[in-house]
Amino acid sequence: MFKTVITGLALSFVLSQSAMASSACQKERVELQVLGSGGPELDDGRASTSYLVWLDGKARAVVDLGPGSSVNFGQSGAKLEDVSVVMLTHLHVDHSADLPAFVKGAFFTARQRNLTILGPEGNDLMPSVDQFVSRLFGEEGVFSYLSNYVVSEQDSAFKLKTKSVGLGLKEVTYYPIGKEIILSAIPVHHGPIAAVAWRVNMAGCAITFSGDMNNNYQTLEKLALNSDILVMHNAVPETAKGVAAHLHMTPSQIGQIAQKAMVKQLVVSHRMKRTIGHEKEAEQQIKKTYSGPILFANDLDRFKPF
Repeated sequence: MFKTVITGLALSFVLSQSAMASSACQKERVELQVLGSGGPELDDGRASTSYLVWLDGKARAVVDLGPGSSVNFGQSGAKLEDVSVVMLTHLHVDHSADLPAFVKGAFFTARQRNLTILGPEGNDLMPSVDQFVSRLFGEEGVFSYLSNYVVSEQDSAFKLKTKSVGLGLKEVTYYPIGKEIILSAIPVHHGPIAAVAWRVNMAGCAITFSGDMNNNYQTLEKLALNSDILVMHNAVPETAKGVAAHLHMTPSQIGQIAQKAMVKQLVVSHRMKRTIGHEKEAEQQIKKTYSGPILFANDLDRFKPF
């Protein structure tokens, strides 16, 4: 089901194919929806990070599942039985905590097919996505009453099928999901946290999600090349120093990456109290290098490729 690392000539081929596909984007078929535009704060009035990618009027892919996103999933009108894959950029609480709610909610739906969950492999600080799902839903897990979704010997309408993205090579890997969706991932630097960025290709359109990161690895521009939409996180202001800057991009870095990747549209999300209300300043920094459209995300916003 899954293809692995693309390097050298193969990588160039895939990127050129993505570029050609992007130029032929069937924009009427694809839509991005923001389920959560916030971070881990409790008093920002936003759900934590999560995104939904629609194809032909059906919710097909979910990127991250931060707290509150399962409620907004219901508000969006999406159906869990339509979702083919969940991609986690990393396992911080504000990106993953609603996965149990999402899985439990499936009991009350008509879902009958396996659900693919993708995310980074582990490191000294974080578990792999395989371990994460096992620790949540396994027979010895926190929610062991839901172990029928992961234990093959137990009956359930569907199973959770996990795959961890390697972090060793700073190259693109890709993961075909059925005949209509090709996912790509690349490791990104989020301080000591195991993290990856994701790209969704469908109907000739490309939407890339940075997740939380700074630009130490300089990998995102490779993954995001010629994307129709690039979602980037503005968790810190331009003046950020120390730990905050070690974990997150400043607005000027956002602009530099978007320009190098030649993306058609930039959506700014993961907005925190230290950046909300400072959109004008952030936009000024981004526009120093990126000349395309810049849109600031709120919960349940929808964005179409241009």
